[in-house]
Amino acid sequence: MQHATELISIIALGLVCAFIGGMLAQRIRLPPLVGYLVAGIAIGPFTPGFVGDPALASQLAELGVILLMFGVGLHFSIGDLLAVRTIALPGAIVQIAVATAMGAGLAWGFGWGAGAGLVFGLALSVASTVVLLRALEGRGLLDTDKGRIAVGWLIVEDLAMVVALVLLPALAPSLGGEAAGMVGHHVASDHGLWVTLGLTLAKVGVFIAVMLIGGRRIVPYLLALAARTGSRELFTLAVLASAVGIAYASSELFGVSFALGAFFAGMVLAESDLSHQAAADSLPLQDAFAVLFFVSVGMLFDPGIVLREPLSILGVVGVIVLGKSLAAIAIVLAFGHPVGTALTIAASLAQIGEFSFILAGLGIALKLLPPEGRDLILGGALLSITFNPLFFVLADRVSRWLGERPDLSRRLERRAAAPLPVSTAAPAMSGHAVIVGYGRVGSAIGKALQDWNLPFVVVERDRRRVEELRMQGVPAVFGDATAPGILDAADIASARLVVIATPDPHQARRLLAKARKDNPGIDSVVRTHSDSERRRLEEDGVGLVLMAERELALGMMTYALRSLGVREGEARLFVDSSRSEGQVAPVSEPEQPVPELRQRRDEPE
Repeated sequence: MQHATELISIIALGLVCAFIGGMLAQRIRLPPLVGYLVAGIAIGPFTPGFVGDPALASQLAELGVILLMFGVGLHFSIGDLLAVRTIALPGAIVQIAVATAMGAGLAWGFGWGAGAGLVFGLALSVASTVVLLRALEGRGLLDTDKGRIAVGWLIVEDLAMVVALVLLPALAPSLGGEAAGMVGHHVASDHGLWVTLGLTLAKVGVFIAVMLIGGRRIVPYLLALAARTGSRELFTLAVLASAVGIAYASSELFGVSFALGAFFAGMVLAESDLSHQAAADSLPLQDAFAVLFFVSVGMLFDPGIVLREPLSILGVVGVIVLGKSLAAIAIVLAFGHPVGTALTIAASLAQIGEFSFILAGLGIALKLLPPEGRDLILGGALLSITFNPLFFVLADRVSRWLGERPDLSRRLERRAAAPLPVSTAAPAMSGHAVIVGYGRVGSAIGKALQDWNLPFVVVERDRRRVEELRMQGVPAVFGDATAPGILDAADIASARLVVIATPDPHQARRLLAKARKDNPGIDSVVRTHSDSERRRLEEDGVGLVLMAERELALGMMTYALRSLGVREGEARLFVDSSRSEGQVAPVSEPEQPVPELRQRRDEPE
């Protein structure tokens, strides 16, 4: 019975240790992924105590890869990628090339061959989507311009790694390794590299055609059949059978990896009307096997390499943290984006994760990467993920420091371009609104003010957005609103209202202090993502503080009360009183009379 319980024991101990490790990591404000990897190290062969079966662990890891890639495909959005394609596509490709070259150079210094250098460099070039999304969500950056660019960048990296997973087995014999499966080195030597690559790409092309033509019709149809039965179990089973079945069939019939098959399974399911339910039903199992994947990866890590090869570990971390970050900053600035965006992208890329582990495993299987290469990759991943939150904090501080030096920021943002003036020559304004930040929130407010013919000035750090606004005839000031002289250029002393549409609470408080110094009676409206920050701003006498989650709840509350028979006036009175709860004192009426609303542009005379 001992052999019959090995699978149960490794799953049970793996999940229990992962839970303990994840809780401890969360307690000390580290990503839970660090705890999962440490749990794997604890039950691995390089540490005392229970040792799990590496063969079973590798099979669980393969299942985890399938479900991870299925989730990536299920959430893959062509629209999100196209929205930021001008920076994400070329930026990610150049950054992968630069990081791969640095990693290959490091491998050459270790005395490894070209194949090991290629796999090693690719593994160090790709960041973890899981870590990135958690970091952006925790800081309220996911729906910002910089957050969308970072996510689009990672999507391009993921797609590039999918291509690498397809081509590496075919290239392995020419790079000093062994071909996958029974078709080994002899195929490549007898028929030539280009024939092998051609056959591989042809198989992949046929698989993609089958999935895009047949899979897009058959898979959603089968899901719809399962949904019409009314059985949740059958629907969940249909989703998982599609993911695992397509991944297995793609490997057996077309010779492509489990990862690619699962990715396309997710892509075809994403086009179904039932994709959201499919994602919700498969998510618990995805999470469970993703945890087991990271645990199994940790089991393969020899922590002794940190003591045996400390300089090598430092070199790997240097490529991940410094090399990739500096390359990303240079690329983003070269495309004319603000320094703040460049720093956020750099912090996002300063780590490696799941694709790095998959590439390392493939490199070991193809005899391209030596075992110490996998240990160096795992060590670099552990350290970079652990310290990644600090990189975001550092990026924020550097961004604020540069914001106080607008001349330096302008030189960094567009060295090759003619300097953009802070503002264009225009008559002084009075009784207007100053909108700080012209993203999705600020632009909606600006559009409303335009419809009512109300005067406003935009303060924005994005050079291209300022240029577009000026071309449309909208007064726009270029620069960081907290920097000296920027609010003065927006005539803040004679303004009636300041609208702070940026999500940074520290910047909001500094902006309010500067605005009130020049204009003590100015009204204000601020957005925030923190309830404690909302209360603090209300204590400071801000006219209106809006928190996205709170306003969403109040809007749904209004609808729920009206739906259940409460009269509209009473419902709105109740919601308004709920909104005002927590204010220290009622907001005083402005001393100046409220201006008469101007006529809307589309309103008849």
